[in-house]
Amino acid sequence: MKQSERSIALWVMAILLGLMGLGSLGGGLWLILLGGSWYYAIAGILFLVTALLLVKRSPAALAVYAVVVFGTLIWALWEAGLDWWPLAARGDVIAVVGFLLLMPWITRRLGERQPMAGVPAPGVYPVGVFRGSGIALTASLAAVLLVAVASWFTDPHRIDGTVPSRQTASAALPGDGSGPAIPDGEWHAYGRTGYGQRYSPLTAITPENVDRLEVAWTYNTGDLPGQPGDPEETTFQVTPLKIDNRLFLCSPHQHVIALDATTGEEVWRRDLQIDPKQLALQHLTCRGLSYHPTPQTAGNAAGGACAAKLFMPTADGRLVALNPEDGSICSGFGRNGEIDLWANMPNVRPGAYYSTSPPVVTADLIIVGGTVLDNVSTREQSGVIRAFDVNDGHLVWNWDSAEPDRTAPIAEGQTYTANSPNSWTVSSVDEALGMVYVPLGNQPPDQFGGNRSPEVERFSSSVVALDLATGQVRWVFQTVHHDLWDYDVPAQPSLIDLTVNGQTVPALVQPTKQGELFVLDRRTGQPVLPVTEMPAPQGAAEGDHTAPTQPVSALSFDPPPLTGADMWGATMFDQLACRIALKRLRYEGRYTPPSLQGSLVYPGNFGVFNWGGVAVDPQRQIAFTTPAYLAFVSQLVPRENDTELYVQGGERPEYSLPALNENFGAPYAVKLGPFVSVLGLPCQAPPWGYVAAADLTTGEVVWKHKNGTTRDASPIPLPFRMGVPSLGGPIMTASGVAFLSGTIDDYVRAYDVSNGRQLWESRLPAGGQATPMTYLGEDGRQYVLVVAGGHGSLGTKAGDSVIAYALPK
Repeated sequence: MKQSERSIALWVMAILLGLMGLGSLGGGLWLILLGGSWYYAIAGILFLVTALLLVKRSPAALAVYAVVVFGTLIWALWEAGLDWWPLAARGDVIAVVGFLLLMPWITRRLGERQPMAGVPAPGVYPVGVFRGSGIALTASLAAVLLVAVASWFTDPHRIDGTVPSRQTASAALPGDGSGPAIPDGEWHAYGRTGYGQRYSPLTAITPENVDRLEVAWTYNTGDLPGQPGDPEETTFQVTPLKIDNRLFLCSPHQHVIALDATTGEEVWRRDLQIDPKQLALQHLTCRGLSYHPTPQTAGNAAGGACAAKLFMPTADGRLVALNPEDGSICSGFGRNGEIDLWANMPNVRPGAYYSTSPPVVTADLIIVGGTVLDNVSTREQSGVIRAFDVNDGHLVWNWDSAEPDRTAPIAEGQTYTANSPNSWTVSSVDEALGMVYVPLGNQPPDQFGGNRSPEVERFSSSVVALDLATGQVRWVFQTVHHDLWDYDVPAQPSLIDLTVNGQTVPALVQPTKQGELFVLDRRTGQPVLPVTEMPAPQGAAEGDHTAPTQPVSALSFDPPPLTGADMWGATMFDQLACRIALKRLRYEGRYTPPSLQGSLVYPGNFGVFNWGGVAVDPQRQIAFTTPAYLAFVSQLVPRENDTELYVQGGERPEYSLPALNENFGAPYAVKLGPFVSVLGLPCQAPPWGYVAAADLTTGEVVWKHKNGTTRDASPIPLPFRMGVPSLGGPIMTASGVAFLSGTIDDYVRAYDVSNGRQLWESRLPAGGQATPMTYLGEDGRQYVLVVAGGHGSLGTKAGDSVIAYALPK
């Protein structure tokens, strides 16, 4: 490099360090005023000193920068330990600049003095000064490399262990109390049975041979998102049913499809005719169908009746009964084969209410809940739970949380209570005990509860056990008191018989968004694992209040509170911005109330657990879980009138488009979003997603491993195994293999249940945000079925694939 080019390189480095110094010093002083770390201001000063020494061509620039490198290393280890990604965010730019300073085109110019008046030619600094400075910087960078390499082989977030080996009487799944026994090779409900265990007794696929799985067949529905009127959250999330040699599934635009389970060939297809353009949809999905088998005492079906039935809830508010044989309408059910779920419903607005999840089916009843729009207004529909006769569709009982004791069918012309807590996810049932277990959400809006009634306060964010015969409340367990964080109960309860202190206890495992797994006696709702009421932050917005305590389970995946040391970024500078953002938000740990300044909600309303829930193993008495950790920001915006758009801006949308987060009728709108940096990365350090096993009899987390890569979640498809969130549940098999496809990278993976080791993975053509299932084909092979359709608001790739994997013939 020519001398003039070396001078240019020197000036470029000086300017770069000067800009780094100004940014770090300015942001660092701001952070100090907010009560944060002094590191950035000190580093900023040293950057500026280094830049000045470069301009003077002094070798001391290398010595000063060596102090920056070594000081950063000590500070980073003190804050983050041997954790690669937090270390990288603190030191990547600093290390790169350090190596550039050691390049010859910099060091050769540092050996020269600046020309001085009366001196005919530049002299040189003493050789020892230059060598000492260069050695110091080289040594500090070598220390950084050693620590970096050591951190590659260290995972401070990992818990290693082995699941206890035990067999219990409850292993005989086909005889559970959720309904008639089903063959081992079939899958009759969303969670396989009404118990919602997501557990199969099949054993052909084992930890030893699962890595030999290959694609047996693929089917494409042809139903892709992006049609006129589709909302952003148009998703293919179905878990198919398997009955005899048929698979039954539904697509986002409400097509019901039957496939040959062994070959994947289409048997029949029925379009239930919805028009998204005419619906006020927040999301458009179908998570599954419900099935009622032919009663053992039934004769030949006649007069439009079907011996067996499939039930499909549609996005325009109908419940349709279909014949599994050919997809024809069961005209003897309801009115011409369907029930109008808008009957007796207040505030009729097509698309604003429907059942996104499959209803519960028992021997005599079909029990239906529904979703309402989140944070649009205080004049939404009712969250009523209704039970219909499974044969003819007449209303048997209705449970309205505002009038919980009046469950007799509502009179013609009356309406259910508007804006009451709703159940948008899947319920579970124990027919032997005569109870259906219903997870409930909140009364809209989620972030303001100043006007909630005593009944709403009692039932919001709870799991409620209703009597199957009458709909009366048998017990209620509240997972969050006075919920202001959208911590509605998102997942199907899993029912399992546990052996505790030598006694068999019929238990219910309820995952929550805030990370608790409440393990309750499903007969009474009393905790099996201890639940403690812990003090919660106070000081709600004007007109509201907060609960003094919140329940915490002995089995909890609640993360530690976030601190400045937990902030992250691609560089130290966006990490600094995240630290400043954290200090500017209101944050006093979990359950910090929403505020006008903006509050950090952690865990966020994406949930540690969401609708995918957990899988439970009745033999090993464990839960296979997929905890995710993402922080959100919630900021209240005072409303002065009931027409202006305070969050979305512009004109009030057309009738068919929901104005999300405007909260018409409430004193506040709300701004909601993930807590991310200016580069769009999460402000909190990874991992953001795990797989973990928990002992349901003791509450111990047996093992916990980060899971998934950033391959499909970053602009450059680099498969860094950082641990990413998943949306969509896991399944387990009796042979000790678990499957999960819901991570935001497009893979389906298999794990050894005993220790969490990943055994196999296969690339998917789209996001796999659905819960897999497994079954036995007519050829005697065990199949694993995965739906790859993506998730609109999550940003995973859209698709329409149904993929079956099996061992080679």
